[in-house]
Amino acid sequence: MPEDPLARTELTFLLGMGFQLVLREFVTRLDASGYQDLRPIHGAVFQALKSSGATGTELADRLGVTKQAAGQIVDELAEKGYVTRQPHPEGGRRKLIVLTDKASQHLAVAGRILRGLEAELGETVDFPGLRIELTKLIRTMAGPDLPALRPTW
Repeated sequence: MPEDPLARTELTFLLGMGFQLVLREFVTRLDASGYQDLRPIHGAVFQALKSSGATGTELADRLGVTKQAAGQIVDELAEKGYVTRQPHPEGGRRKLIVLTDKASQHLAVAGRILRGLEAELGETVDFPGLRIELTKLIRTMAGPDLPALRPTW
């Protein structure tokens, strides 16, 4: 049996192709669940905000985008009802961007879809081993400070 050409493909390309394929299938399933109004960047924003919210500057840093780009994304998500701006607990002019109940509902649906997709793929892919190895790779290269996830627009 001939060797699969992917066996000689650069690791960065394999990681990128794997990410794109899983993301595409995830988005397809999410769209079918009624979330056609969201893009992958929105999911990255939800992940960045889900613990306790963030200021616009903090969000931009977490996403690895400019403050202006983060502001545009927040404006779009606020218009759709997924985020809201609240007075910052420390006062001043800063605003805290937080998820709405609508976003929390989306995260619950997205989580179920992703777990289902991983379970299906897990029949042929060693996800626990892959997760361990990718965690080692990230910690080796980044240490305790996780890099920004530059999302797919």
